[in-house]
Amino acid sequence: MSTPTTDHTTANGPQAAGPLVVTEDEGLAEHLLRICAAAGTEPRLIRGAPPPRGLWEAAPLVLVGDDQAGRCAGLPRRTGVLLLGLDLDDPEVWVRAVQLGAEHVLFLPDAEGWLLDRIADAAEGVGAAALTVAVLGGRGGAGASTLACALAVTAARTGRRTMLIDGDPLGGGLDILLGGEMAGGLRWPGLAGARGRVSGAELAKALPAMKRLTGLSCLSWDRGDTLTVPPGAMRSVLAAARRRGGLVVVDVARHLDPAAGQALEQSDLALLVVPAELRAVAAADRVAAAARMRLGDVRAVVRPVRPAGLRADVIAQGLRLRLAGELPPEPGLALDAERGVPPGIRESGPLARFCATFLDEVLPPVPAVGGGVY
Repeated sequence: MSTPTTDHTTANGPQAAGPLVVTEDEGLAEHLLRICAAAGTEPRLIRGAPPPRGLWEAAPLVLVGDDQAGRCAGLPRRTGVLLLGLDLDDPEVWVRAVQLGAEHVLFLPDAEGWLLDRIADAAEGVGAAALTVAVLGGRGGAGASTLACALAVTAARTGRRTMLIDGDPLGGGLDILLGGEMAGGLRWPGLAGARGRVSGAELAKALPAMKRLTGLSCLSWDRGDTLTVPPGAMRSVLAAARRRGGLVVVDVARHLDPAAGQALEQSDLALLVVPAELRAVAAADRVAAAARMRLGDVRAVVRPVRPAGLRADVIAQGLRLRLAGELPPEPGLALDAERGVPPGIRESGPLARFCATFLDEVLPPVPAVGGGVY
């Protein structure tokens, strides 16, 4: 366990990057230091005096032992202050919490799991959770993987923090569609045993870097024999991805195994890609019914066919889905895939235009930035 920085005076020191721990109780201090280490962060420990105002205001989270509540009560009110009780039978702890301005009163070890998550969130700088969009095909070859990649590429190009997760073990690998199959980094077999909390920042750093793209992390499959991941691993990975903020796109297999079901349950909305053909619509009806059992917001993306196909609004109505839009054919898309050119990278193409329109509808605006694709 790393050694925490310890202050014994009120002299102003450097601003704390990890949580601020204020207590003289040795047992409580040791317990809190162990929890911080488990969360992957190094706290700053203050003993024997109220913390300097600069540290108090700058720390992402403040953990105050009840033995120091009175000494800290005069400091400026702020969010993210937690009071650690020392005596379950002391009703006055709630009065001291009000005087301190604490958000919660916690007693260890009962609250250890909750506190671990809160400390890890603070260490990661967690803000608003990412919007998570699941994409699945109404039938085989509908183009769901292509749309999932294009959504991620478009979001990254506009400066949004983006993670693309390949939830279809039989899809061939989204890293290939992005032209990054040779890139080193973590893939699903290395995460299949993931349980509990996964750090979003560490996950993003461990994933392969996609060429020509910045701001986009992709978790895909290797070329080995692993064909499934436990639903618990999918849940942990998605939770980590969501904590990073921005956009998470999940390419979901239309045959909903437990991991795919978990991906839908963790998503905010789903896009079901349906070619405008009678058989495709019949197949999509079953996929839509299964998806709706796990997620309330499922929308249809209709791919027109020539010379004549079913109308998009009629298809969506028949599937009992909201219509997200039509996705016209894009010339040269198949050739791009062979050359490792990511889908959606051509800003003037119909695929990129569809993705930009959809993302503008479902995501908050971001300032225009350059350098997302080069």
